Amino acid sequence: MPTTSAFVIKPAQREGLDLSDWLSAGNAAEPINPRVMRDFYAAFADYGFKWESFSPAYGLAEATLLVSSTSVGRAPVILQLAASELEQGKVVAADADTLNTAYIREAVSCGTLVCETSVAIVNPDTLERCAAAEIGEIWVNDPGVAHGYWQRPDATRETFEAQIAKEGAMRYLRTGDLGFLQNGELYITGRIKDLIIIRGTNHYPQDIEWTVQQTAPAMRPDYGACFSIIEDGEEQLVVVQEIERQHQQSLEAEELIAEIRQAISEAHELQVYAVALVKSGNVLKTSSGKIQRRKCKASFLAGELEVLADWSENPRLTAKVRSLQNEVESLVQKLSHQ
Repeated sequence: MPTTSAFVIKPAQREGLDLSDWLSAGNAAEPINPRVMRDFYAAFADYGFKWESFSPAYGLAEATLLVSSTSVGRAPVILQLAASELEQGKVVAADADTLNTAYIREAVSCGTLVCETSVAIVNPDTLERCAAAEIGEIWVNDPGVAHGYWQRPDATRETFEAQIAKEGAMRYLRTGDLGFLQNGELYITGRIKDLIIIRGTNHYPQDIEWTVQQTAPAMRPDYGACFSIIEDGEEQLVVVQEIERQHQQSLEAEELIAEIRQAISEAHELQVYAVALVKSGNVLKTSSGKIQRRKCKASFLAGELEVLADWSENPRLTAKVRSLQNEVESLVQKLSHQ
């Protein structure tokens, strides 16, 4: 469910809608954003859409296709977790008296396991099963799991034939997704390859991207990428965000970048190392709508992004990116004239 889903149909176009017979609205994005669910419900509740119609689920092609789902007619389960514990890979309920949302992260249940599916939460480094309140990689065992990748034996062994250390011969599919089980329900927190680790704490890029996109109307919803780079031996946070076309000519870049840095500092207690505000079409997605953060990182470092404005704690970084960008543009011009 993209962040713009509730607003594709303008209020005037909603007249006459009757969504009262909509029993199951499947949502299998990973991870599911509860704020988008609430926005969607607020936009369509007056037209008969019921909160209980949301049916969060989880699946992947290698498991053909469903791993867990929420029963039709049952309200979604949303946990409020302590942000500081989540950053350490722990699942701890947020203090009921906590009012500051900066200290809370929400997780939406993807429902219970379907059919004969079994799931293990495993430490991706030690390959040992995680404790009940720990976040780990989601491993799946089910008759519906594929046998492997076509003519890719090494990738097949690594992905489809995983075994939990000290637990015997059962083989699992390694999903590459992070999450946890609680009361028989599966929760997704992010992707291993996208996880940002700064000063020993874990940060999920989609949370930071959401914070960025709430700072101003100029931000193009669902088209931002956060990732880390290594500078002077330390992992540093970089933000790349697309700007809506109608705002590009009147962009007050310096003020906007300052707002982004402040918002991330307040919501995530993180210092931003670099920000790049880019033209539409620079933040790529997969065919299923997932942000390609690693490709965006590669484009950033190679100076291939169409930058409207940027800033870095280290001016040499932005200068380097700008220089590479100029080289790329010059090469394109030369090739176009040949």
